[in-house]
Amino acid sequence: MLLALTAGCSSGAGAVAAPGAVAAPEPSTSPGPTTSVPAGDPTALVTAAGGRLRGKVVVIDPGHDGANGRRSRQITRKVWIGNGRKACDTTGTQTNAGYPESAFTFDVATRLATLLRAQGATVVLTRPDDHGVGPCITERAAAGNRAHADAAISIHADGAPSAGYGFHVIIPRGIGRNDAIVAPSRRLGGTVRDTFRHGTGEPLSTYTGTRTGGLVARSDLGGLNLSDVPKVFIECGNMRNPADARRFTSPLWRQRAAGALAAGLTDYLTGG
Repeated sequence: MLLALTAGCSSGAGAVAAPGAVAAPEPSTSPGPTTSVPAGDPTALVTAAGGRLRGKVVVIDPGHDGANGRRSRQITRKVWIGNGRKACDTTGTQTNAGYPESAFTFDVATRLATLLRAQGATVVLTRPDDHGVGPCITERAAAGNRAHADAAISIHADGAPSAGYGFHVIIPRGIGRNDAIVAPSRRLGGTVRDTFRHGTGEPLSTYTGTRTGGLVARSDLGGLNLSDVPKVFIECGNMRNPADARRFTSPLWRQRAAGALAAGLTDYLTGG
């Protein structure tokens, strides 16, 4: 059984990040609530599972890339996403202090890879660092398809208006070619939603997630439209909100986020 993970920004909102720039945490004032994370070992959600993923192959595709902002012509060229055309990739967003989404998603993805390898999974990253360009959203979807993956997840951080905070999970809406993955993707999304909420303490998104139970169906994302395997996106929070941004710049919180995602994927794949 195979598992694929992808990462990137689905909203496209927010300013272009300076490639490679990592800023200090945001100020503590915020319109959102102060959210605590569970005490104890941030990997505890998955380490208890032992080698439950032994024999699985994990393809991790961190969204965007650190040099996308310097290659606008390359990443803005239009590609077919199954029901229309969209840009090959985007630069992603950033916190107000300049911490880029591409760096955040790559960090969470590599932490997640470590946790999955600890459970016996074979893990492949589709980009080796945060200094390159792309790949296109078509290639991000193709990576999971080539692996005949059993599940895929795209890791994001949103660029919504600063008053909004919290996370939500995006699931595919059927467009014909992907109808077979809609139901299993909803199951995957529900599992990831539950473990992410429990493992990080992050609330459901105030600007979209609370209206839908944290699951939002969309048909405008090539990563979902072109996937042949069950797949979801997760917007881990809003980089433009000071409280969410402060959490994103915390290595401890990013480790908890990775642990929560690993727990959800493990539960889905093993029927836990």
